[in-house]
Amino acid sequence: MSILSWVAVAVVLATVYALIKRWETRLVLITAGLFLCVVSMNPMAGLNAFASSMTKGGLIMSICSAMGFAYVMSYTKCDSSLVHYLATPIRGLGIFLIPVCTAITFFVNIAIPSAAGCSAAVGSTLIPVMLRAGIKPAAAAAAVLGGTIGSYLSPGTSHNPYVARMANMEVIEFIGTHAKFSIMCGSILVVGLLIVCFVLGDHKGDKNAQVDESKIKKDADFTPNPLKALIPLVPIVILVAGNMKWIPAFKMGVAQAMVIGAILGLIVARVNPQDFCKQFFNGMGKGYADVMGIIIAAGVFAAGLKTSGLIDAAVAALKESNEIARWGGSLGPWMMGVITGSGDAATLAFNETVTPHAKEFGMTIEGLGGLAFLTGALGRTMSPLAAAAIVVSGIAMANPVDVIKRTAVPCIIAVICCALFMV
Repeated sequence: MSILSWVAVAVVLATVYALIKRWETRLVLITAGLFLCVVSMNPMAGLNAFASSMTKGGLIMSICSAMGFAYVMSYTKCDSSLVHYLATPIRGLGIFLIPVCTAITFFVNIAIPSAAGCSAAVGSTLIPVMLRAGIKPAAAAAAVLGGTIGSYLSPGTSHNPYVARMANMEVIEFIGTHAKFSIMCGSILVVGLLIVCFVLGDHKGDKNAQVDESKIKKDADFTPNPLKALIPLVPIVILVAGNMKWIPAFKMGVAQAMVIGAILGLIVARVNPQDFCKQFFNGMGKGYADVMGIIIAAGVFAAGLKTSGLIDAAVAALKESNEIARWGGSLGPWMMGVITGSGDAATLAFNETVTPHAKEFGMTIEGLGGLAFLTGALGRTMSPLAAAAIVVSGIAMANPVDVIKRTAVPCIIAVICCALFMV
């Protein structure tokens, strides 16, 4: 490698350190990318990457509309109704509450793609149920945390439209390529958490265990409504039925489906339309700021790595062996997810820089891209720094490290299975 490539290696290590220290992700990636472009005597490469990433139409429509829909589902309490009706039949299952709650969280996370948001909505209902059944607090928190990879089956999750666009595929078509592996990971966590918690004797906990009531969102006016409970599922049903050609009239994009779901939520909830509209657009703005912001920053970082020549060197090495690409695409994002508490930054940077070259080392873009984001999510699910882990630990009044002790083994097994079977 050239001297410039070695400089890029040092910058990557500094970037990893900054992310571990939990510095602002977007600032770190943009600064690193622009620095590499400047020392490569091509500063416009980073600026052009910033500009082009701002206007990726398909991504903006999918991500911002999904976030807007998520905001109005929370505002109308439709998400709370869905969780209420899913939780009601499971009381009294003993230790089997653990796998059932993991499966419920996985399912709800498809409709509520945010891991932290889903953890708050589901955890405030299911964790008290488990504690009252005698499940130890750390196990109750782990059961909810383990289900937060269900979002990868959601068209609204940023990684799905991102990789689908790269692979020139429809979002639903791309989800179909990794759906069985996403379900495989969810199944490993469902069964694995049951086994780990049984071995640790987590079903013999204090039946008088309490939760921190201050961590649970209170709403004296909340009354579950079966129609509201169905609304979060509407966009998913429309997209699957339309794109699978079961109901051709339902064939439409993610944004259109999210708007239809939001309108139905307004009709069913009968809330103030003005406040409802504000919530939807606040969600869209949050989606651009938080999710698109990381995608834009990852684009600048990738431009820096390309201009420095490091990407060409890495691709040349990956061409030598499919096994290197397989394990690099799985263990890299997974390790970054563990140490930073976020699978997004590392996964998006990997998919921006390496995944477009997948065919050059005998892999598909959709296969490598899906492998990277699934293993990154598994890394986040076993990180005590993850926002979702902190949320469920706070509700259960458990130590985040104790929670991660229960999710770690199933997550590691799932990572290995993804590396072996996905590509």
